[in-house]
Amino acid sequence: MLYLKERSFARWFVTIASLVIVGLFLWNVSIFFERIKEEEKNKMEIWVNAFTEVSTPNSGTSLSNNVIEIFSSNTTTPMLVYSVGDNSYNSRNIEEDKVNTLEKKLALIEEFKKQYQPIEIKDDNETINIVYYGYSDTLKRLTYFPAFVIFIIILFLSIIYYFHITSKSEEQSLLWAGMAKETAHQIGTPLSSLVGWIEILKSEDINPDYVQEIQKDINRLQTITDRFSKIGSVPNLTPTNLVQATLETSQYLQIRTSKLVQFDVDLPNHSIFVNLNEQLFSWTIENLVKNAIDAMKGKGMLKIEMREDAQWVLLYISDTGKGIPKSDFKKIFKPGFTTKKRGWGLGLSLVKRIIETYHKGKVRVLKSELNQGTCFEIKLKKIKS
Repeated sequence: MLYLKERSFARWFVTIASLVIVGLFLWNVSIFFERIKEEEKNKMEIWVNAFTEVSTPNSGTSLSNNVIEIFSSNTTTPMLVYSVGDNSYNSRNIEEDKVNTLEKKLALIEEFKKQYQPIEIKDDNETINIVYYGYSDTLKRLTYFPAFVIFIIILFLSIIYYFHITSKSEEQSLLWAGMAKETAHQIGTPLSSLVGWIEILKSEDINPDYVQEIQKDINRLQTITDRFSKIGSVPNLTPTNLVQATLETSQYLQIRTSKLVQFDVDLPNHSIFVNLNEQLFSWTIENLVKNAIDAMKGKGMLKIEMREDAQWVLLYISDTGKGIPKSDFKKIFKPGFTTKKRGWGLGLSLVKRIIETYHKGKVRVLKSELNQGTCFEIKLKKIKS
């Protein structure tokens, strides 16, 4: 518990620290932006004063070199100078194709107004020119810079999160595999003793039917032990008649299920071969069937049907239970996810692992409606018999 609290504190600390760093960075960028903007505004005011002297020089007065230098030095700030007298526009530091029509000039003026207040040039309190100007290329780049930095930060955090989730998923897989193997080991010891006791019972004057039923349960325990021992290792796949394997598993489950659950098994009359580990496949069907029975609260219709196309065998397991919300279609296959009060959330995660990791197939919720039922689809690749 202490370890979990420490990890939670570390996550919150990193998150808050990251937000503070990003906030400080954006705040400094904002201050830097405003300073450059103010400097460009001051530079434009000096330029306007020089422009005023150039455009309306006093009679007989020559322009100083400083005025001419100031007037010609501004090569970065885009501007449009509107002459009131002849209703004309003169552009500076703007590409020609952006001001080659009156509509483009007016649109550019509206954009400039949002960036800076226009400067009026007056002569005897009468406006003769209006200077519209906007952000320089440097200021425009700085405008997008915070967004670019935030994008990089989000990308970086996403990569870290992805590796964290991947490593965590790998740790979970190793944990489940270790637990499965340990379970198989623990079951194996008493199981060996039970096999010995069966041989003793056979020699006693006991009803053979009783011994046969006990033997069936021992065989079942041996099958379960073998299943658990295969989790975490690569199982052997052999060409198997999927129709026969599905039929045997469904018959076994039907005998041991309440009569309130009606089985409808619809399988082809001919053999269909796939590369299969029969024990793990049987476990898959068992998990899906038991989930379906739980969803129906032990009463309803359970249908198992098989279809095929040129490349795939499609197995459908449907129930008339409570259904699954669409938002949970993918969550139900994650280890630990369960809606049962006493569930471990391992059944469907094992189904996914067996079908997709070991058999290179696909499993999904084909459809589900609340209080109407759910249909799972399993896809396995066919092989030539």
